[in-house]
Amino acid sequence: MPSPLTPHVRVVRRPDGVAHVVLDRPDKLNALTLEMLDGLVRTARALGRDDTVRAVVLTGDGDAFCAGLDLRAALRDPVGIGHRFLPRPWRGTNVFQEACWAWRRLPVPVVAAVHGHCLGAGIQLALGADLRTTTPDASWSVREVRWGLVPDMTGMRSLAELVGLDTAKELTLTGRTVTGTEAGDLGLATRVGADPVTLAHELIAPMLEHDPRALAVAKRLFRHTWTSGERATFARERRAQVGLLRRLATRRTGDDLPGRRAATR
Repeated sequence: MPSPLTPHVRVVRRPDGVAHVVLDRPDKLNALTLEMLDGLVRTARALGRDDTVRAVVLTGDGDAFCAGLDLRAALRDPVGIGHRFLPRPWRGTNVFQEACWAWRRLPVPVVAAVHGHCLGAGIQLALGADLRTTTPDASWSVREVRWGLVPDMTGMRSLAELVGLDTAKELTLTGRTVTGTEAGDLGLATRVGADPVTLAHELIAPMLEHDPRALAVAKRLFRHTWTSGERATFARERRAQVGLLRRLATRRTGDDLPGRRAATR
């Protein structure tokens, strides 16, 4: 059923307690608008308060998981960018970051099922899930450098956690695109196959047999003990991005930005 939280995020609930959160802007390859970021945050919080939810699958409608942030649309609303860029002191994230990190905060397993494009903000959203499945031919790219920017939606933290510092640097500094198969080899994706949603449910099925409180505690322990200093990392992301966004604003207008169906990062 459509979610009332935002017109471009649908929540589909299954009888087994698994909720599908579907990015629903297929004509723009599910490129994220500022309102969709708000909707992702609200959706995650609503699901976190629902005791009937046992797991979440993040996916995208149409031909792509998510082609990134719709940068052209976002640049038309500098006030909206500024409002969402301010961190919330009680969480240590801003809206851009919380749209990805909120899925780490959920007390239930979250799996991102990737197909088509998984670029920029899209890859950071996928990395915000606990696990990821992907088609072999999906396109994964940390492509912010192509826009003269850096990953600032918790990607620095999640990339280094999954693939190690050297590979995280290589992917970030080159902006190169890898296939779903290579994403699996690198450790970005947990499973690779023709039907990522089915793979996601295969991963989730044994988890549903266990006490949900144990799963919640395990997730929390991983988040708090795997590495330290997430607030400092996110603050550094913000400071770096502010300077880069100012530079971008002086060099480009929305009409200058290239893109297939939407200018994305």
